[in-house]
Amino acid sequence: MHRVLTEFGMGTSLRRGDYTQAARRALEDALWHNSINMAELFGFPKEAMHITVEIGVQRPDAVKTDELLSVFPYGQPKIVIREGGLDIPRPDGDGQPTIIANAAISVAFDMERADG
Repeated sequence: MHRVLTEFGMGTSLRRGDYTQAARRALEDALWHNSINMAELFGFPKEAMHITVEIGVQRPDAVKTDELLSVFPYGQPKIVIREGGLDIPRPDGDGQPTIIANAAISVAFDMERADG
C-alpha cells in the first residue's frame, strides 16, 4: 500500500454540542477544498482508493462513525476516532461547549513502487 495524498480539515459544532457534526464538517473541509483525481492519475478505478480518516475530538465515543461514511461517494474508507480537538466552554457557562474537530485524510493504492 502506498500513500499518495494527505489532506487536513477542521470542523465545529458551535451550539449543539454535536461531536458527529463537528467531525463531519472537519471531514468535508478536508475533502471539499480539493478535487482528488488520484485514481485517474494512476489508472485505477475510484473504488480502488484506500481512504484512511483520523478524526480528533475530546469525546471520541460521542462520534457516530457510520454517519461519516456517507460522506464518501467511492473508495474504501476506514475511520478512526481518537482523542484530540478542543472543547471551548461557553462564555456564560451554560449549555454545550463549542466543539472543534480535526481531520486527516490519507489516500493510498495497492501498487508496486517505481524504484523496485
